[in-house]
Amino acid sequence: MPRHMEQITNVRPWPLWVGLIALCFLSGGCVTQGEFRKLEERVIDAQRAEKKGPDPFARIAALSNEVEALQAEQRRLQGELEVAQKTAQEALDQAQKARETLAAQSAVEDPAGAMGAGGEVPEPTAGPQDGTSSAELTAYQQALSAWRSDDLKSCVDRFRKFLQAYPKSVYADDGAYWMADCHFKQGDYRVAVLRFNDVVRVYPKGNKAADALYRQGESLLKLGPGFYDAARTVFKQVLEDYPDSDRARAAKEQLEAIGND
Repeated sequence: MPRHMEQITNVRPWPLWVGLIALCFLSGGCVTQGEFRKLEERVIDAQRAEKKGPDPFARIAALSNEVEALQAEQRRLQGELEVAQKTAQEALDQAQKARETLAAQSAVEDPAGAMGAGGEVPEPTAGPQDGTSSAELTAYQQALSAWRSDDLKSCVDRFRKFLQAYPKSVYADDGAYWMADCHFKQGDYRVAVLRFNDVVRVYPKGNKAADALYRQGESLLKLGPGFYDAARTVFKQVLEDYPDSDRARAAKEQLEAIGND
């Protein structure tokens, strides 16, 4: 067997062989010795280039490892989120229990002063409980005192500082609510809409959520007829999310007054 034929038989099959065979049949005869040499060299060069190129299976394996790593990170983050949500709910439940206890004590100690403006119940002035520090309670009481006396600028400033200093306080949602109310009393209705919305968004299961959502609707009404559609949406949301609350009945009356379109 000629030497060049032995070399070709040792080369791994390549698509160029298909072209060589087709060329033989289509041309009515095989190629010349020189042309055959050129084809042989091209086959060998192609084989060498293939050996030098990156291994596609190694790349696939690397990508598979990256995907597995991303999936593991996603599972870890999901676990942390679930833990955070559970912790937040537990803290909210504890805060609700503390408020109920303090409200009961306040009603016994000062029945006439238990109700705030508009029939709402401000937080009582009992001593610190459930891990509430003396400084925290003092800061809250001072802000609440400003609200009671209609010192509106001081009310906003004090509640803002209180929320910045004690964002996880058992009184945080109440503080956010009364600060929004101070904006409302000042006539800053656009700001009041945002602040009442913060209460609903951050503390959707808090004891002020239904009140805040309703008051957001009131603030929108104060902005004029151009905001009535938005107010309707808010009042309907009160009926949907808090159907058993006192605010649900008031929301229904508001819808009847402005037209439930």
